[in-house]
Amino acid sequence: MGKYVTKRVLLAIVTVFIVCGITFFAMNAIPGGPFDGEKALSPEVKEALEKRFNLDKPVGEQFVLYMKNLAHGDFGVSAKTGRDIKTTIFESFKVSAKLGGMAILTALVLGLIFGSLAALTRNHLPDRLIIFFSTLFTSLPSFVFGSLLLLVFCVTLKWVPVWSPDNQNYLLPVIALAAYPMAYITRLTKSSMLDVLGQDYVRTARAKGVSQLKTIFKHTLRNSLIPVITYVGPMTASILTGSLVVEKIFTIGGLGAKFVEAITNRDYPLIMGTTIFLAVLMVTMNLITDIVYKMIDPRIKLD
Repeated sequence: MGKYVTKRVLLAIVTVFIVCGITFFAMNAIPGGPFDGEKALSPEVKEALEKRFNLDKPVGEQFVLYMKNLAHGDFGVSAKTGRDIKTTIFESFKVSAKLGGMAILTALVLGLIFGSLAALTRNHLPDRLIIFFSTLFTSLPSFVFGSLLLLVFCVTLKWVPVWSPDNQNYLLPVIALAAYPMAYITRLTKSSMLDVLGQDYVRTARAKGVSQLKTIFKHTLRNSLIPVITYVGPMTASILTGSLVVEKIFTIGGLGAKFVEAITNRDYPLIMGTTIFLAVLMVTMNLITDIVYKMIDPRIKLD
């Protein structure tokens, strides 16, 4: 296990380095710069700003300087606001993490419940209803579903107040963000559980008189979790960092909104800092997922 974890950590570091390189050179290959849109800047001021952010140097040299600073934990400052990148990322991520954490928990719990119920009532009314709605939520884009929730419950019915810094009601954003992963987990759980229910050890447990409840939770559900765990790792990173559409719809100032703003403003340091943060989060979640495999099913060998 230790050798495998060490190998995966080294591979994660290489992955993050490659992401940094691709992002940096692709970003600089696009014509323009962070100060091109500032009409009030004189050529002298613009030249000084470019020198401040090393934009006057060759791209290769810029990358080497950036990676040297990054190795010392320095993400730099925003080219637009002058704020420290690390401060901006972690302050914004607190909002995204709170929203994403609630969405992940909702999607996981409801997905496992509905998937198990659909498998145990196969070809009956509950199964058909669950599959219908899971298919609907899987095919419905989050920005469409979020807009509908906002229109119906905030504007028309006025049951839920619009999200604001003073009134942080996360109900509708969580529903909009959790709908797709919940539906996907439901389908994964159902198909996996149906496969496990047909295994010999489940039939043996029933033949020995083991209660239905114990058979489901001890033998069936636990062994049905491997496909779900495979999805939950990347899903967690995706929800925590990819909720920018939902954040925009409900005007939640999380990390996703900052990332979009950085791209729009060509804020190179903030783009790089956010990309690195997302990459580290993604590879970390994939590593944790692989380790959890072994905890759930000891038969899995980690090479």
